[in-house]
Amino acid sequence: MGNVPSFITPEEYRQLHEETGFTENQIRRLYSRFAHLDKRSKGYLFRQDLMLIPELAVNPLGTRIIEAFFTDEKDSTVSVEKVNFRQFVRTLARFRSSKKGHEHVMNSREKKIEFVFQVYDTDRDGAISKNDLHHILHAMVGLHIPPEQLNCIVKRTLKEADKDEDNMISLAELTEVLSAIDLDEKMTVRFMQT
Repeated sequence: MGNVPSFITPEEYRQLHEETGFTENQIRRLYSRFAHLDKRSKGYLFRQDLMLIPELAVNPLGTRIIEAFFTDEKDSTVSVEKVNFRQFVRTLARFRSSKKGHEHVMNSREKKIEFVFQVYDTDRDGAISKNDLHHILHAMVGLHIPPEQLNCIVKRTLKEADKDEDNMISLAELTEVLSAIDLDEKMTVRFMQT
């Protein structure tokens, strides 16, 4: 299997393919990227390892995207300290196109929205609050707009998205807000494209 790690048996490779929809060639490329980031050759990555990805280092939401890699797959409110290759690939699967011929459970619209929700839920309490929105929008626009204007954007966003008026945006409300957005176009990872 070339550059596919030796600790992945043919059965594990098949499972990884079934879990993510990635082809053998894509898994090889992802492993090459993973191994390059794993400077200690321990078989897992820490947050600072992912900051070595230039696209994440310059992305205003890079640290939030990285945090989503370190979310327990069974409980999104729990953080983990390191990710192995399987976790790395499963997270990246959400960035695959879901266009015809590439549909898979891991890159479904639902999984993409769950990922966006994790990025925006900065305190991991299961809802996007006013503070979460403020944190994310501040990261995105930085010092380019005055604090008063940022507060107005946060209030307007909450007013438009918070249908049950509980001052938080739920996953269902975010799903509704994103209903007209092409997430395949917005959620891409350049080094994975074929």
